[in-house]
Amino acid sequence: MTDPIADYLTRLRNAIMAHHRVVEVPASNLKKEITKILFEKGYILNYKFIEDGPQGTIKVALKYDPATKTNAIRKLKRVSKPGLRKYTGYKEMPRVINGLGIAILSTSKGVMTDKEASELKIGGEVLCYVY
Repeated sequence: MTDPIADYLTRLRNAIMAHHRVVEVPASNLKKEITKILFEKGYILNYKFIEDGPQGTIKVALKYDPATKTNAIRKLKRVSKPGLRKYTGYKEMPRVINGLGIAILSTSKGVMTDKEASELKIGGEVLCYVY
């Protein structure tokens, strides 16, 4: 697999389109950090890290609105790809849907959202947009 983050986002996207409640993805430290951010920002209901075998898995419980049956995540978009990396400074931080969505960045201080990186005045690689 050449792009595990794109695979992670695609598994989430496919589970949302199929209206699944839970999706399992192979674990990595970067995927765990992205999952924590999605939980903190309210895009997923819950998550659980399962340590089985050398890699482990992440179980993600997706969040749906009970009245309209729509998911909290409207769109997941991979920005920086292995063939074309996208970096940004804190002054040129991307705004996702005029501040309603989040951009997840990999910085020297760890994985964080665009707003957190702006407050710390650090830039990094833009991994994905979530809204």
